[in-house]
Amino acid sequence: MSVFQHPKSPFYQIEFRINGHTFRGSSKTRNKKEAEAIEREWKAKALQEIEDRQRTGNGQMTLSLAAGRYMQEVMFGKSSESDTYRTLKRLIASIGGGTALSAITDAHASLYIAKRRTQDRFGKKKRKDETAMGKVSNASINREVAVLKRIFFRARKTWKLSLPNEPDWRGHLLAEELPTSREFDDNQTDAIYSGMRDDYLPWLEFAHTSGLRLNETLLRWTSVNWKTGQIRTRGKGNKWVTAQITPTIRAILQPLIGHHQEYVFTYIAKRTHKPTGKVRGQRYPLTYSGIQSVWARLRKDKGLTGVRIHDIRHDVATKIVRQTGNLKIAQKLLNHSSIGVTSRYAAAADSEVASAMEAVSNSRNKSRKAGENAA
Repeated sequence: MSVFQHPKSPFYQIEFRINGHTFRGSSKTRNKKEAEAIEREWKAKALQEIEDRQRTGNGQMTLSLAAGRYMQEVMFGKSSESDTYRTLKRLIASIGGGTALSAITDAHASLYIAKRRTQDRFGKKKRKDETAMGKVSNASINREVAVLKRIFFRARKTWKLSLPNEPDWRGHLLAEELPTSREFDDNQTDAIYSGMRDDYLPWLEFAHTSGLRLNETLLRWTSVNWKTGQIRTRGKGNKWVTAQITPTIRAILQPLIGHHQEYVFTYIAKRTHKPTGKVRGQRYPLTYSGIQSVWARLRKDKGLTGVRIHDIRHDVATKIVRQTGNLKIAQKLLNHSSIGVTSRYAAAADSEVASAMEAVSNSRNKSRKAGENAA
C-alpha cells in the first residue's frame, strides 16, 4: 500500500502510479486505515478518469479531480494548505465535485458568493462573550473565490485545458473595507514581551524587528548570509523575500548559533513525548502551529483580546512610517508588490505631515511677529 507518513505533516500521505501517472496528496487523517480507504477511493476515481479519457479521447476534468491535483501540485507542505483545503470543500459542496471544470460558469460563482454572504463567521452566531459573531466578510469571500480562480489559471496554463465558460472573476469581486494599520501601545508591548516564553523571545524580537510574515520567520541557517548582510527566504506566493541583517538582528541571531544545526529559532521541550520522540530539555525547531498555540495562551493570560500575531508586522510598519513618513520604505520592508497595499499605513504618515505643517506655520508666525516688533 502506498500510504506513508511525512515528517512535515501529521497526516498520512498517499502516493501511487497508474499507467505512468503519479497521484499524490494528503489523506487529511491521522488514522492509517482511513488513509488506506481514501487511497482506494482515489485509485477508483483515477482509473475511471483514465478510462473516460481513453474512451472519449478528452475525458472531463471534474472540480474534485482538479482540486485534488491542485492540492498535490501546488499546496502540499505550504502553511496555507489546510485553509485552502477547507475552502475547496466549501466550493465542492456548493458547485458539485462531479461538475466538469469546463462547465463551471458565472452562475456557479454567483450562487456560491450569495450563499456565503448569508453565513455566520466560523459557523457561529455568537462569540464567547455573547456578542454577535457577524457574517462572513467580503474579504474572506474574495479570498475563497480566488482559490477557484487559481485552479482555473493552472488548468489553462499548466494542464492545457480549454475552459470556454470560465467566470469573469473581476466581475465577482466584492467591495472590501479598507484595512487599517494596527499599532501596539506601550502596555500591549510590555504585556507581549513579559508574557512570552523565554525560549520564544528571540523569535518575537526578530519578528518585531524584521516585519516578516510568520511563515517567513521560520528561518533555516542557510537563509542567513552573514557576508552579504541579508536574509533570503521564501515568502508569500513562493516569492523570494529579503531582509537586512541590521545590528539589532545580528545581536538577536548570533547567540542562537549552535542551538540547532538546521533551524534558527528553537524551543526547549518541557516534557518528554514518546509519540513524537521529543525529549524534555532538548531543543526543537519552532513551527507555525506551535507559535500560534503559544500566542493564543499569551493572549488569554494577558487579556490581549483581538491582538493577532500578524499585528506584530503591522506594528513594525506603522512605526516605520511614523518615524520616516515614507511609504516606500514600508513597502520595501514588508515586501509588498504594490504601494497600494502599503497605503493602509498612510494614516501614520498623514499625522507626521500634519505635525510638520503645524511646525512650519508656527515658525512663520514667530518670524512675522519678530518683524512687527522690530518695526
